[in-house]
Formats: sequence, C-alpha cells, structure tokens
Amino acid sequence: MKQLSGLDATFLYLETAEMPMHVGALHVFELPPGYPGKFITALRKHMASRLPAAPVLRRRLWWMPLNLANPAWVDAEPDLRKHIVEVKLPRNSGMAALEAEVSRLHPVLLDRRRPLWKMHVFEGLAPGANGLKRVALYTQLHHAAVDGQAAVALASTLLDATPEARAVEARPSRRAKVFRLEMAEMLRGVLGNQAQQVAAIVRNLPATVGTLKNAATHAVIGSALFSGRKAPANLTLAPRTPLNVSIGAGRAFASVSLPMPELKELASAHDATVNDMVLMLCSSALRRHFGKKRSLPRKSLVAAVPISLRDAGDTTPDNQASMSLVNLGTHLADPLRRLAHIKAASAAMKSTMGRLRSILPTDYPSLGMPWLIEAATALYGKARVADRIPQVANLVISNVPGPAVPLYMAGAHMLTNYPTSIIVHGMALNITVQSYDRSLDFGLMADDQAMPDVRELADAIAIAFDDLCALPRPGDPDADEAPPEGRVSQATRRLAGGLGGAVSKAARRVVDSAVESAVAQVTGRPRASAPSRRRGG
Repeated sequence: MKQLSGLDATFLYLETAEMPMHVGALHVFELPPGYPGKFITALRKHMASRLPAAPVLRRRLWWMPLNLANPAWVDAEPDLRKHIVEVKLPRNSGMAALEAEVSRLHPVLLDRRRPLWKMHVFEGLAPGANGLKRVALYTQLHHAAVDGQAAVALASTLLDATPEARAVEARPSRRAKVFRLEMAEMLRGVLGNQAQQVAAIVRNLPATVGTLKNAATHAVIGSALFSGRKAPANLTLAPRTPLNVSIGAGRAFASVSLPMPELKELASAHDATVNDMVLMLCSSALRRHFGKKRSLPRKSLVAAVPISLRDAGDTTPDNQASMSLVNLGTHLADPLRRLAHIKAASAAMKSTMGRLRSILPTDYPSLGMPWLIEAATALYGKARVADRIPQVANLVISNVPGPAVPLYMAGAHMLTNYPTSIIVHGMALNITVQSYDRSLDFGLMADDQAMPDVRELADAIAIAFDDLCALPRPGDPDADEAPPEGRVSQATRRLAGGLGGAVSKAARRVVDSAVESAVAQVTGRPRASAPSRRRGG
C-alpha cells in the first residue's frame, strides 16, 4: 500500500472551493504544415502511448476508514475522453482570450474519484506570423501528486525533442494491480506506517536538535547585533498590502515571456544568479505597481520562495520541497541598491536553508491529521483570519528550472510554457517562473478581487526588464555614474552620517522621500533600448 506522505496529503486537506490545490501550465503549440486531423485526437492517442511510463497519471485516491489518516494511491485506468477535453474559442483569439479561460477554469476542482489531472485543448487561436495553425493546452495536476521538479520530470516523459514521437519503453510491472484496498490491509498499512514515522522521529531527534542549535548560533553570530553589518532581514512580519487578505473562488491570470540568454548575461554582468534576477524583476514590478496606486508600503515586501529538497537525479512523483522567505527590498528606490539588497537576502536565505535542509520534514505521522487540518483550514477561511493577523509573506515567487531545448507533443511544436499555480488565504498572488528553450515564462495567478488588474503587473515585469538592461554594469566606463535619484540618496546619507547621528532615522526617511520625489518630477532618464521580449495579451 502506497500511503501519501504527510506533505503530499496536506495539499488535499488544505483544498477548499476557494483554494484549489492543483498546479499546471498554459502552453501554446504550433502545428506543422499539413497537420492531419484534429490536435485533440492526436493528443489522446499520444497520451495513451505514454501512460505506461507515467504512473502518476494512472492512480487515484483511496481514503482511509473515517478519514483518520492519510489516504493511499491505488491503480486506475483514466478515461482519456474525460481527462482531455476540447474548449472552442472565438475565431482568431489571442493570448487575452487564453488568459481569461485559464482564469475561468483554474478554480474548478479536480474530480477526486478519478486520477487527479486534466487537459484542456483550445481551438480557435489566430495563426502565427508564419501562417501556421496554433492550438493551446491548459494542464491541471494536483499538488498532492507532484511538486515543481516532479512536474518537470513528468513533462520529459510526455514531450519529445523532435516532431517525431520517440518510442517509450515501459517495463511490464510484476506487481498485481490494486484498484481497491480491503479494511484489514488499510488498517495494517496505516498502523505500520505510523509506527515507522514515530520511530524515525525518535531516532533522528538528537541530530535534529544539534542542527537547529548550530543554525541558530550561526544566525545570531551573523546578525547585525554581533557583526555590526546591517543585513536584510528575511525573518520578519510582512507589511499589510491589498494582497494579504482572505481569497475568494475567482482568479485572474496573466503571462509574460522574457529572453533567457539576455537575462543570463545580465545576471553574469551583475555577479548574480538567474534567481536573483527573477526576484529583482518581481520586486521592481511590485514597487511600480503599488507605487502607481499610492499603496506601496514603507517597509519592504517579503516573498515566500519554495525550496527543493530533492537529491540530484530524484524524479519520484511526490512533494519534496519546503518554503523560505526572501526580503524583496521594495522600499529602496535605487535599483542598484535594491539588486544588492536582494542578492544579500537571497544568499542569507540559502545559507540558512542549507543548514536546515537535512532536517526539514516531508513526512510525519498522520493519525487524526485529516480532521485537524481540514477543520483548521475551514475555520481560517470562514472567519477571514487572514484579514486580521499579520503575515510573514506578501506573495509567493517560485522559479522552476525547465528544459533548455524546444520540445514537441503529438507532432506539434511547443512555443510557450506559462506556469499556473496556487494562491492561499493571506497571499493572493503567486508568480511562478519556468525556463523553456530560450525564454523565461512567467505565470501570474491572483485572486480576482485582490488583484483584478494582474495584467498590469505582468506588463510591469516587462518594463522592469527594460530598466534592468539600462542599468550601468560593473566594469563599464560609466558604471560609477549612478542615476540621479541614486546620487541624491547617497548625498543625503553622507550628510546624515556627517552629522554624527544627530539626524534621526525618521528625519532621514523624510529627507530621502522628499528629495527623491522632487528628482523624479524634475529629471527623467530615458531607458535604453532592450532586446525583444514576448508579452502575454
């Protein structure tokens, strides 16, 4: 009996009508000239040939007696006519229509009586600039079955590197298929699993305590109190924003693509990682978006960032991830200072998570947990607790490495790979990013009441990329030429420091704010031209 791990099952218990717990992606495909028949017919045939190599698509849930412990996976034969369905769009539809359809379909819960996945094929798209026909595909897969890395591994099974489908060898299993579990088998499996979990906790307790002690000691020694350096604080309460509310059942989705080679080159030029640049783009876009609405907090926004706990080469279909926090530096007007802030915050997060990685749990005893978590989730949502208590993060930002080569499915060329992910009470925005071929594809999922204008935020990410390209780079002849607002801020800080601390922090903030506001109104620096990028919509 394959019982769900504690982390996998938690995604089931957290699921409500307001919080669907499936992930997926929006893909646009280009059909080759003379493509025979309908794409949905070819796709069903293609999926039938790949199912033997994709066990995660051939199983469903079997619930324990009285829902006392985590459910188990049992075998299932998916009906491809119900799992792969067609959606007809108005003729010559574009990305705006696709984003609206994803917004409509994403809140619909998957049927738990069947394998927890579904594909929607969109017909009616306008042809590409080359005149070739295009179709789109919106996929849904429950988070209880996979995390980001497991989904990428599944995609490698379903997709091909050439238009011609490769032969997939599926070794016949010697295990007898189990389509249902008997009472004795369930009880025996549950009790055995609980005993193993308790024994593992007791066995690992000394190492866990030692790891926590070392991590805490390192954090204290590296803090500003002992080191004298002012470092970004990741572990802090997030400021209140329109995103930190209880969510409803409606969604708003938007997408944008940026050129991956240029982004990698920018990261290298600024001695940063691609993930640092993703956080910088999101930070700049959020600062622009909320600043335009006059609702930008004085305190920096904080992002919840998923961290993979997988060992290299592990492609098992389950969840092996944890969540960390990164301070986004949205309170800093100078983009170079903000980028330095994000790099430091990201490095601090990685250092802390590296020390704790070995003890972060993905499984734990589940006896009674279904009742407890489901009751707490229902109460949290109905009482609108997220509207009243402080949050540790404002939004989720996730970066999942994807394939670096063009891929095909059922003979069609995949052009885009926009992720669609989960929002929860208290964090009404999720920005998930995945690299594909020569692009970095952003999928922005928001609550339609908290952020109905999520398209504006997606456009702000594209603008942030233009601004990033225009920044002076270390080593350039004009690298020391900071933008006017940066130079004024630096002069203000030097003046405040020269007064020997006589100027209070509050006064410095007032001076900074007033001067930077004046500079923004009087001066303007035109943006340099940037490499081309694709914008959804």
